[in-house]
Amino acid sequence: MTEACVVTGTDTGIGKTWFAAALTQALDGYYWKPVQAGLEEETDSQAVARLGGISPARIIPEAYRLKTPASPHLSASLDCVSVAPERLSLPETDHPLVVEGAGGLLVPLTDRLLFADVFARWQIPVILCARTTLGTINHTLLSLEALKHRAMPILGVAFIGDENAETQRVIAEIGGIRSLGRLPWLSGPTPQTLQEAFAENIDIGHIKAALT
Repeated sequence: MTEACVVTGTDTGIGKTWFAAALTQALDGYYWKPVQAGLEEETDSQAVARLGGISPARIIPEAYRLKTPASPHLSASLDCVSVAPERLSLPETDHPLVVEGAGGLLVPLTDRLLFADVFARWQIPVILCARTTLGTINHTLLSLEALKHRAMPILGVAFIGDENAETQRVIAEIGGIRSLGRLPWLSGPTPQTLQEAFAENIDIGHIKAALT
């Protein structure tokens, strides 16, 4: 069985793709974005390849590539595409697989299917990325509730942004969850600066142990 984990987030634009790129590199793994909504700018798969220095052979093609940068259910509708759950099965790989969702857990793929529902079917460990700015306590605890409601294995929370020790502490305490560390927000990250920041601040040892 493929060793795999999900990287999801509390919101969109919080640095989840940076984290996924650095994690894929650290694990010497594969990366898969099941559904990409928005193709005019750099896609998440392209960003991971660039920032993680990941070989194209380790980037698994998306199951769905949708044109409009919007919620996947809307983007699929505009493209006259129907998202079929059976096409969202985990690929088999010979190295660890990092799967990145789109936006938050309750982002809809169809009128009846959420990303969280797909993740729950897989039952693989989930890393929840959370920003450190105002509002993150509510968003993160609600996301943890959604994961626990679906009985999903939670590997931990990875914070992204400037240091906010009290916010990070209270989320871990109330959520009853392990903090995997805090990836600082980088201005114009390069593969080198991203990997250095990831190695210095994220508990990769715990992540590796959970995937073996």
